[in-house]
Amino acid sequence: MIREIQELKKKKNAVILAHSYVLPEIVYGVADFVGDSYQLSKDAATTNADTIVFAAVRFMAETAKLLSPDKTVLLPATDGGCSLADSITAEAVKKLRVANPDFTFVCYINTTAAVKAACDVCVTSSNAVDIIEKMPNEKIYFLPDRLMAENIANELKARGVQKELKWTDGTCYVHEEYDARTIGSLRRQHTGVEVLAHPECSPAVVYHADFTGSTTQLMEHMKTSEKKEFLLLTECGLTDRMRVEMPEKQFIGSCQLCKYMKSNTLPDILRVLKEPQPADEITIEADIETGAKKCIEEMFRYAA
Repeated sequence: MIREIQELKKKKNAVILAHSYVLPEIVYGVADFVGDSYQLSKDAATTNADTIVFAAVRFMAETAKLLSPDKTVLLPATDGGCSLADSITAEAVKKLRVANPDFTFVCYINTTAAVKAACDVCVTSSNAVDIIEKMPNEKIYFLPDRLMAENIANELKARGVQKELKWTDGTCYVHEEYDARTIGSLRRQHTGVEVLAHPECSPAVVYHADFTGSTTQLMEHMKTSEKKEFLLLTECGLTDRMRVEMPEKQFIGSCQLCKYMKSNTLPDILRVLKEPQPADEITIEADIETGAKKCIEEMFRYAA
């Protein structure tokens, strides 16, 4: 199956993007690029491929389509949802804007294209605090992640930055499950373990972690860390990658699976390459595309 997928990629001038959370046979068997959603979308935009197969979830494939509008983007996931992205709609954002006219609306990249089009600026987990700090408006409405918003508020306060933050109540069901009490228990069992957390975890988890960052930042940190033992508080796929790519390191503790990411399989990648159906292809309405691109471009402007 892997051989057939590789042959079809060449025949159809396609590239396969794989988020770190998908199955290892995709990551190591057929993927051309592996990483977090934003970096993958940027990688895809630099290729000469006609077709992008994005093994991830729908909002990520939408971002790839926004950055590569002339390419065909296919999503092989049988369930491309996301508890975080699905927690907010563009209609809900529009109502919030009416009720909060003085606020700048900032959306996490883990949102649909329609939600991005209804907001002012997009951010990633790695640049959210820096961008919000730069914004001239002191009133910020952040969505959809409540836990990340609380972590952003805490970091801004630690920096001495005065901002009024409001947020919506969405969460990533994977990262929400991690409990700060587990950290203390595992530290007692494993003296010297380094605890790494994603900013979608609760503030209590982030407080007790040694380092917090995006999936890419977590990987980069582990590469340079002198520690040999890690407790990695994010989706299992990243831990699996690190076990393969950093065999000299030890990883302890339990992990949480994302059912949406794991709905990407080799048979479905083969299927969308062979006989893609209309439902597999990512399409974005022109007005939404324009608004969402503007939202992302504002991120580039602030991040420069």
